[in-house]
Amino acid sequence: MAFFSRCRDLARNPFSILGLGSIRTATKRAGGTVHNHGGSPGKRLGVKKFSDQYVIPGNIIVRQRGTTFHPGDHVKMGRDHTIYAVAPGVVRFYKKKWMAGERKFVGVVLERGEVLPRDEAARGRSRYCGLVNLNSATPKLRHIVAKN
Repeated sequence: MAFFSRCRDLARNPFSILGLGSIRTATKRAGGTVHNHGGSPGKRLGVKKFSDQYVIPGNIIVRQRGTTFHPGDHVKMGRDHTIYAVAPGVVRFYKKKWMAGERKFVGVVLERGEVLPRDEAARGRSRYCGLVNLNSATPKLRHIVAKN
């Protein structure tokens, strides 16, 4: 009878006869440590005002890293390469030949039908001539500017 009980114990635990005791095996693989976990949130870069959209002075048109878009008429570039409007009007995107390739530019025009780059010989100087005077805007634009 004792022989049968030993065989039964061996069938249950193969290590009991060798005196090793039980061995616990891993049920999960070991996970490594994560460096810089989570990171920082996105910076929300990109085009904020698209072509044919109305802008007022101070509106951000493009947020970018580097100069993907260059400033054209009536827009300026901030120190982090953000392009913003300095005059009320409608946004225009255009390309110009630059050295061996092309450059993308952003500008602001008064009327929706107007195109950039301006043909100053045909159309005359820009309405702002370097200065922004809101009183010279059309009545519709004056109304929108006064509301904001």
